[in-house]
Amino acid sequence: MKIGFGAPVSGSWASAANLARFAEQAEELGYASLWTFQRLLVGTDQELAPVYQSVLDPLVALSFAAARTSRIRLGVAILNLPFVSPAYLAKQAATLDLLSGGRLDLGLGTGWSAAEFTATGGSQARRGARTEEYLRVLRTLWADEVSEFSGEFYTVPASRMEPKPVQQPGPPVLLGGVVPAALARAGRLAEGWLSSSGTDLTGISGQIATIHAAAEEAGRNPAELRIICRGVVKVGKPESEDGTRQRLTGSYEQIRADVAWLAEQGVTELFYDLNWDPLVGNPAADPRAATERAEEILRGLAPDRD
Repeated sequence: MKIGFGAPVSGSWASAANLARFAEQAEELGYASLWTFQRLLVGTDQELAPVYQSVLDPLVALSFAAARTSRIRLGVAILNLPFVSPAYLAKQAATLDLLSGGRLDLGLGTGWSAAEFTATGGSQARRGARTEEYLRVLRTLWADEVSEFSGEFYTVPASRMEPKPVQQPGPPVLLGGVVPAALARAGRLAEGWLSSSGTDLTGISGQIATIHAAAEEAGRNPAELRIICRGVVKVGKPESEDGTRQRLTGSYEQIRADVAWLAEQGVTELFYDLNWDPLVGNPAADPRAATERAEEILRGLAPDRD
């Protein structure tokens, strides 16, 4: 299993110095990838977790990290496609892929925050059909010398977009989503699937089975799909009142054992995301203490290079 790390993009540890520092250290320690996520804004009537209260832009943050690294892959998990046109995102992604030397993984979702849909003018209607068209627009702009598209939701006149991304026919597109239709869509159309922060890991094997079945039905090889888990780790978190322990919580040894178990379920990649740790990704956390805790965990869970 490939092991990645969630970049410092949320809360008190999300500073320029830390973004550079953790990107460089993650690469040095042998982590395979570095990940960001998107949260545009929080409505005053929304009661959302601290992790969502103060978040850096995912692509700008990855561009900053790209300039400080040379090997580690750079992923966004996820960016909500209804909030930006596919042509604009195609240009951003191609630019980041070019400047990073072909290291971008582009995770896309359909969004859930009503405040963000209103603020961006995005539509929640017919998300599945909209996603399919969106991917077709991205791929023609990345790969074709002359691109042209006319669909129900998006139109691209005959045109050229240069420069092209390093990765061809384009950066890998990974889809999020947990309902059966979204899982099947990832199996049919994407290079892989990204689990959400709220995924019940005890049932992830069933979700993976749905993805693989859809891929096979579409004539694709399920074994070639990437199954990527956002690892919401809580180091040192005690057992709950009923004596149970949530996956990826506890000691380093327990967390590593859970990672091995997830590999047996079909997960191919996992990244430890400390932005969901209330002692790290919280705007109210002490910046120094948050950074020290994150660095200790970064080193304590570093992947085995053997």
